[in-house]
Amino acid sequence: MNWVKRLYDWMLSWGNSRWGALALFCFAFAESSFFPIPPDVLLIALCLGVTTRSFRYAAICLAGSITGAMAGYALGFFLWQNTAGEYTALAQFFFNHVFSMESFLKVGALYDRYNFWIVFTAGFTPLPYKLFTITGGLFHINFVMFLLASVVSRGLRFFVIAWLIWRFGAPIKRFIDKYFNLLAIAFTVLLIGSFVLVAKLL
Repeated sequence: MNWVKRLYDWMLSWGNSRWGALALFCFAFAESSFFPIPPDVLLIALCLGVTTRSFRYAAICLAGSITGAMAGYALGFFLWQNTAGEYTALAQFFFNHVFSMESFLKVGALYDRYNFWIVFTAGFTPLPYKLFTITGGLFHINFVMFLLASVVSRGLRFFVIAWLIWRFGAPIKRFIDKYFNLLAIAFTVLLIGSFVLVAKLL
């Protein structure tokens, strides 16, 4: 996995560049459809560099991610299958290099039951978001619902990181690196559980 480490280091190096904000937008865009490393890496570096701009960087990251999510949705909607219902060369490339066909079909089945919540969970937690944006397009889930779930989940994720760094500074980085994925999963479970409980009570 040396190439992943090199890619990670190259991505992180943009934190010291005058083009860091633009790079953050581009990485967030790409991660929503094909790039393997989440934009949080560069977001944290930029926020630590200029703490007062933390929320601005979070907004840039969110804009790139949502734009990329729409691109991923379009990939699934328009380019994933041909008129005969067969997977295109683009789809085969993704199955071979980005995610498996088995994972893709499992996510498609989840949409039938959870819709908003499956997109929200993918956007906030360490699940591969790109897998959910493309399947959302292929299975023609409601675009407005898809967009709303993406904005809420990605916004929460990026702005929580920005707020933590703005509030606590450099010491919080180690905490984020070590526990963010676990806390994100726990938060999502609690949030969804609370909505389910309210729905049952009503």
